[in-house]
Amino acid sequence: MTSRVTSPVTSPNDQARVRTAARRVGAFVAVGATVVIAGGVAILVAVLLLTARRDDHRDGGMRPPGPDGDRIVVDLDHVLPLVLVLGVVGVALLTVVGWLAARRSVRPLAEALALQRAFVADASHEMRTPLTALSARVQTLQRRHDRGEALDPTIAALRVDVDVLDEVLTDMLVVAEGTAAGGAGDAVTAIGTAVRTVSPLAEAAGVHIETSAAGSLRVRMPGPTLARVCVALLDNAIHHAPQGSRVAIGAHIEGDDVVIRVADAGSGVPNEDRERVFERFARGSESGRRRGFGLGLALVREAATAAGGTVAIESTSPSGTTFRLTLPRE
Repeated sequence: MTSRVTSPVTSPNDQARVRTAARRVGAFVAVGATVVIAGGVAILVAVLLLTARRDDHRDGGMRPPGPDGDRIVVDLDHVLPLVLVLGVVGVALLTVVGWLAARRSVRPLAEALALQRAFVADASHEMRTPLTALSARVQTLQRRHDRGEALDPTIAALRVDVDVLDEVLTDMLVVAEGTAAGGAGDAVTAIGTAVRTVSPLAEAAGVHIETSAAGSLRVRMPGPTLARVCVALLDNAIHHAPQGSRVAIGAHIEGDDVVIRVADAGSGVPNEDRERVFERFARGSESGRRRGFGLGLALVREAATAAGGTVAIESTSPSGTTFRLTLPRE
């Protein structure tokens, strides 16, 4: 039995980028080599013309003038060192051209590796909260089983958690492939999904979640992405909320936008960190719960910006912080 090895499938966009990069590198090498060779030849010809002289003494000066009567004499002792120097300089310049071409050729690879690392980090972070909630739900299922309680509600919640995890992964793969075509989502539905996802985490932290959103609030962001954004904001709030406190999330219309606010009763964000918290791998003080990786709020800002919206800290103090997410209405 023989096994068949298949090559990885690249998207048309990736293939086009590779072809474009190859053409640019080829053109760069061709132009660079042409300039070096043409410059060397031009210098050599100029030196020959400046140093050459007519040979007036061939055949004792007795040859009559005619079409073949003029001869040019070049002093080899002067020209040969120049030819050698030009050769060495040409090799050095072509080496520089090759080095620059190599840098240009590996640039798409470096960009692809950076994108790959970013995707792995983003996927790890985005899947961590649903997986943690799933784990907490399994523990609840085990406790109810041991006590002989009804399991149907917890099993139904597990199914929902698995569906949410599948939507998160699918949404991230679509974004990574560059095939996301926009779309719209409902803020109320996304908030409900996010609350269900993080509710096991809130229960474990002793934090109560309050919601204030009703009706239909359509925004220009795909539903799965909007749910991921709400999960990230809620997860961040729960992470910093004291035990026994509450986290509030609500949505309402302001002009042409839908505004989603998430408020916690944590210790607040220092003024110098109000923008830094949206940077990748920026972390605040740990609260003794799950260790954060500083990606959640950065991903929220990226998603909000891609949808034409904004996210910022609306207010912060030692008694709590409120994040404001603004998205254009559909």
